[in-house]
Amino acid sequence: VLTDIDRRVRVCTRHPATCGRNFYELLRAIDAVQLAFFHQVATPANWTEGQDVLVAAHVSDRAARAIFPKGVVHARAWYRTTPQPP
Repeated sequence: VLTDIDRRVRVCTRHPATCGRNFYELLRAIDAVQLAFFHQVATPANWTEGQDVLVAAHVSDRAARAIFPKGVVHARAWYRTTPQPP
């Protein structure tokens, strides 16, 4: 179980004892939760550090232009990407 600083559960994984675990997936999940919490973005499946991220759905286009100075790419009205914030 991974919780944020407000003690809300953000990631919960469960594996049977006979199934192997991927430590790097847990690290990826921690990075993704931190980005989402501090920068109003979401990460796509199989995202890795340094790749583009998705602009959170609740952020308006006007706010996105102000928040992300490197630009926002509009592939669809609901699919907006931006370079990963620092």
